[in-house]
Amino acid sequence: MSGASVLCQSNLLSLPNNPPQNSELNAKFNDQGWLSLLKRCKSMEEFKQVHAQILKLGLFWDSFCGSNLVATCALSRWGSMEYACSIFRQIEEPGSFEYNTMIRANVNNMNLEKALLLYAEMLERGIEHDNFTYPFVLKACSLLGALKEGVQIHGQVFKAGLEDDTYVQNGLISMYGKCGEINHACDVFEQMDERSVASWSSIIGAHASVELWQDCLMLLGDMSSEGRHRAEESILVSTLSACTHLGSPDIGRCIHGILLRNISELNVVVKTSLIDMYVKCGHLEKGLWVFQNMAVKNKLSYTVMISGLAFHGRGREALRVFSEMVEEGLAPDDVVYVGVLSACSHAGLVKEGLQCFNSMQLVHKIKPTIQHYGCMVDLMGRAGMLKEAYDLIKGMQIKPNDVVWGSLLSACKVHLNLEIGEIAAENIFKLNQHNPGDYLVLASMYARAQKWTDVARIRTKMAEKHLVQTPGFSLVEANRKVHKFVSQDKSQPECDTIYDMIHQMEWQLKFEGYGPDTSQVLLDVDEEEKRERLKYHSQKLAIAFALIQTSEGSPIRISRNLRMCSDCHTYTKFISMIYEREISVRDRNRFHHFKDGTCSCKDYW
Repeated sequence: MSGASVLCQSNLLSLPNNPPQNSELNAKFNDQGWLSLLKRCKSMEEFKQVHAQILKLGLFWDSFCGSNLVATCALSRWGSMEYACSIFRQIEEPGSFEYNTMIRANVNNMNLEKALLLYAEMLERGIEHDNFTYPFVLKACSLLGALKEGVQIHGQVFKAGLEDDTYVQNGLISMYGKCGEINHACDVFEQMDERSVASWSSIIGAHASVELWQDCLMLLGDMSSEGRHRAEESILVSTLSACTHLGSPDIGRCIHGILLRNISELNVVVKTSLIDMYVKCGHLEKGLWVFQNMAVKNKLSYTVMISGLAFHGRGREALRVFSEMVEEGLAPDDVVYVGVLSACSHAGLVKEGLQCFNSMQLVHKIKPTIQHYGCMVDLMGRAGMLKEAYDLIKGMQIKPNDVVWGSLLSACKVHLNLEIGEIAAENIFKLNQHNPGDYLVLASMYARAQKWTDVARIRTKMAEKHLVQTPGFSLVEANRKVHKFVSQDKSQPECDTIYDMIHQMEWQLKFEGYGPDTSQVLLDVDEEEKRERLKYHSQKLAIAFALIQTSEGSPIRISRNLRMCSDCHTYTKFISMIYEREISVRDRNRFHHFKDGTCSCKDYW
């Protein structure tokens, strides 16, 4: 049976005996008229009619005709990969164009393993692979995180003599970046003779993949200094992410300006990235403005805005936005509910949080995940409902993890409940004995109770397990540069000036009645040494630096990697009043806005 007969008998290709406009099709098929008809196809039904006529007239075996059939069916928005594959397999001797088309289409449709198998088939059949083959094959490796295969393909690139092709090099940079091999990505980038804007996008995206956010901004600066390329959308989205993670709103605003000047209409993805940057850099009102002026909002836009309001302790507003989302007909998912429950937790909306938790299950039929239970334990724990939180954990439908028990332990620390705290710690250590933070929370509780023998026991356990707490640091932006401080930091060039400022601040604080909370120091040392240790916490050094480096009255924005201690919280309230500054501190997963001696959290944290 001939190939044409097989195709005609396929269920995929079943057509009426007399396709509509058959005579018109016959007339237009002269002089490759079929090509213009293919280009005019807007649905699989129209495509099948043209395909049937091609088969009827015996034109399929023309290689140019077969190639265009495959490309149209595989790459059109309305196309069918299954149908395209059936056509591809009927081509007796497919060449690089047909293989490249099918590889590209499979990558576009996230059939990544199939794309790599087609590439392997090309190699086995000795079909030439070119600079159109590799970008999509490497993209498949990127999305799969398939470093081993990516390295092998890099070797094939050398064999094919394409190591200097810009498109291929861009693909290699992205692949190595997504697979975590940033040094290899940089090597390829440095060896490039000619860099396109896509090359810069690839290397900035590679650094974003491994969270080297400062390097992302430096690379954007390098590209701008070179002056040959204008930053495109993908670059600006990557650098917006960098601003978000670094807590750098000034640079973020500059990028927003570049976007507005160069792109007539920002799409939903870019606007959502802007909202995320603004809310996580402390500019909630700007994030709200972008959100409220979006002509089209999707579920991610709502999720980012709800989470942003939660970060800032604006729980009731988060619930209003959630209601708007439901009214818009967008069905909430488990991710949105994490933001909603987190918002209730940070604002102390216990009743509302319990209602949302119930409606999530009963109305929207969403089974609680470990994240939802964590939010509920946090909600109850912050409100001092420690027994209720403990009962919830015991009644969970899924096994509680160390994070859920950790939320309970943290709440016990705040409300000084050593009895339940020890139960939480015991359960944590059964699940995870390698998180130094959990040991330190328990040690802190023992220190507050002045049980120094127990503090020493916990410290000994940490030493035996070689556990070291991640050093706390604070980031602050001044003069469009992000500066990093650690406790007792003397590495800064302006160290002497900063320490002088700390002493000046200390005098002012004494007059206002501030007294250091030495219970935050987990060492059995005298009060004087405890006060000295508290004095140079990273947040205090960052504030001192910002007071020196920024103009009088301008806001100060700090981002921390660890939760601030209660002493730093009290200290910052006083400083905001004494120096008449608004101070925003991003404390891991929430913001504190200090102004005139008060905090937006109303000390509920």
